[in-house]
Amino acid sequence: MATEDDDRPRKKVTHEIGQDLSLLSVEELTERIALMTSEIERLHAAMTKKRASKDAANSFFKS
Repeated sequence: MATEDDDRPRKKVTHEIGQDLSLLSVEELTERIALMTSEIERLHAAMTKKRASKDAANSFFKS
C-alpha cells in the first residue's frame, strides 16, 4: 500500500562540504557517499581528458 510520502517528489540529494552530519540517517549518508563517489569519478575523467589533450598539444609542438 502506498503512503502519502510515496506521492511526494523526493528532495534532490545535495551535499555541502563541512555540513553537520549528525542529523542524517545511515541511508542519507549512503546516498551522499554514492553521489560524491560518482562526482569524483566524473572529475577524474575530466582530468584524464584534459591531460591527454595537453600531452597531445605538447607532443605536436615539440616536433
